[in-house]
Amino acid sequence: MILFFGYGDDPSLSRAVCAAQRLGAEHLVLDQQALAGCDLTLLECGGTLGGQLRVPWARLPLADFDAAYARPLAPVTEDDQVAHRRESAIADAVVTWLDTADARVVNRPRDMHSNSSKPFQAQLIGAAGFTVPESIVTTDPEEVLEFADRVGRVIFKSISGVRSIVQRLDAVYLGRLERIRALPTQFQALVEGVDVRVHVVGTELFATRIATAATDYRYAAREGLQADLTATTLPDDVAQRCVDLAASLSLPFVGIDLRETPAGNFVCFEVNPMPGYSYFESNTGQPISEALVRFLAGKALPVAVETEQLRR
Repeated sequence: MILFFGYGDDPSLSRAVCAAQRLGAEHLVLDQQALAGCDLTLLECGGTLGGQLRVPWARLPLADFDAAYARPLAPVTEDDQVAHRRESAIADAVVTWLDTADARVVNRPRDMHSNSSKPFQAQLIGAAGFTVPESIVTTDPEEVLEFADRVGRVIFKSISGVRSIVQRLDAVYLGRLERIRALPTQFQALVEGVDVRVHVVGTELFATRIATAATDYRYAAREGLQADLTATTLPDDVAQRCVDLAASLSLPFVGIDLRETPAGNFVCFEVNPMPGYSYFESNTGQPISEALVRFLAGKALPVAVETEQLRR
């Protein structure tokens, strides 16, 4: 049985649930927004963490779950503080169990920490064989100016795992550089080219080409621009490198952000361990949610088909 945990109206979670229904995979949805009558008890026995999940209609040993897909979000603060604390406690218990569960977990919280520091993750990406943009992390405006003089055009973004908007270092932001003295910020040499988002599910791969004039395609609409998404293929060596990168991070499901340069080279920016894949699936029709459910159910494609999938 597959456990789905998170907000029931989260598009990425709901698409996976719908795929499980289509594929006939036995599953249960634990909705963070509907935990009334639910509880989770954890028990340690012989060094193994087990326990029981109680929902309004059943009591289920955690050992009954062969797999879990979790997209836990911070509970919304409510007037009922008792209910809020209880929901938070259940979410914390689920996350604790996910780290030790004898099950296929997408993804274990302990393995997602590499994304908490973008500079650290960049080192892991480079070690996996990808080119990464030249970068600095600094609170010194003078260092930023020296970096820009040396590399040319520059973008900047947060160094944490919290989503931030990638911005170009233009005249407006150059006039605000003193602000970084209070907050370490990452600056990167601008890489020219076209964005490619790659979703890796086990050994299956789905690549999406994003054509846009926006600096950050996720926020193209804010600039009055469009982002056109189309399914694409990658060279065999780049595709395999993506699969190997995900495996090296112990993350069976990831979103890898690449940029293909005019010369045909691929630069890797980061690896998202909890990708909001629904945006890409809805725009391209790629069956990412079904691949995810097959992986969770232990029904991944045979090796021969996987190799062909990488080439398509």
